[in-house]
Amino acid sequence: MIRTRFAPSPNGPLHLGHAYAAMVAHDLARAQGGEFRLRIEDIDGERSRPEFTEEFFRDLEWLGLGWDGEAGFQSRRLHLYVEAAERLKAMGLLYPCRCTRAEIAAAATRMGPDGPVYPGTCRHQAVDPQGAAWRLDVARALDLAGPLEWRDERAGPQPAAPAIFGDVVLLRKELPASYHLAATLDDAADGITLVTRGMDLFPASHVHRLLQALLGLPVPVWHHHPLLVEPDGRKLAKRRGSPSLGDRRRAGEDGKAIVEALRQGRFPAGISLGTGVDLSA
Repeated sequence: MIRTRFAPSPNGPLHLGHAYAAMVAHDLARAQGGEFRLRIEDIDGERSRPEFTEEFFRDLEWLGLGWDGEAGFQSRRLHLYVEAAERLKAMGLLYPCRCTRAEIAAAATRMGPDGPVYPGTCRHQAVDPQGAAWRLDVARALDLAGPLEWRDERAGPQPAAPAIFGDVVLLRKELPASYHLAATLDDAADGITLVTRGMDLFPASHVHRLLQALLGLPVPVWHHHPLLVEPDGRKLAKRRGSPSLGDRRRAGEDGKAIVEALRQGRFPAGISLGTGVDLSA
């Protein structure tokens, strides 16, 4: 049975781009008689606010995108992240790093999907682990896992190439886990068979496929959909003040009509579909 999920972070209100992402996950599941789950990714420190979570529930109900079962919360799964990190450490695949972003930018020799690629400065150094971030030794992990592949419903089979990120952070200094580790473990724990998300996260799936191999997790299929973008080509974003779904709901707009318009490819003036990512990166 197909099972999808929508996994917003409660660090700001939802906007039309979130409605589109939730609609894609909801409709793909419903079309095949499957389940659509809701997960709240609420481990972003003080930025995660419970009042936004309540708004998310009301917004999705207003849009007519009902989910199956109870909503899940990352904050209730911290033990999973700790256990997985300890396994990776025991395998000799994680190392502590205290480099700052400025130091990484100054030493980097190439760019990756997230910016300057970490050059491995701390990989073979004695670093005090107290308060440090922990990075995955990607080259060593690939030697252990061997060649890997993953499949996207829209783009087809993909050879896993996590090295485009360099040695990614899996345990952040200030948070219990990075997006890469938490999302991979959560999707496995939730039994997600089809991971839907925007094209801007297409490169991240290379890393997630490697983590699945290292931790013996099931491998889903991915579906990376286009993003709603502003006239300048940038995706809609909370931090740039894209109109919130809550404001639209309180203004008396018809949420179900909004979703139906999105299904038909009708967007507000100035908003269009875009990839939001350079897949050649």
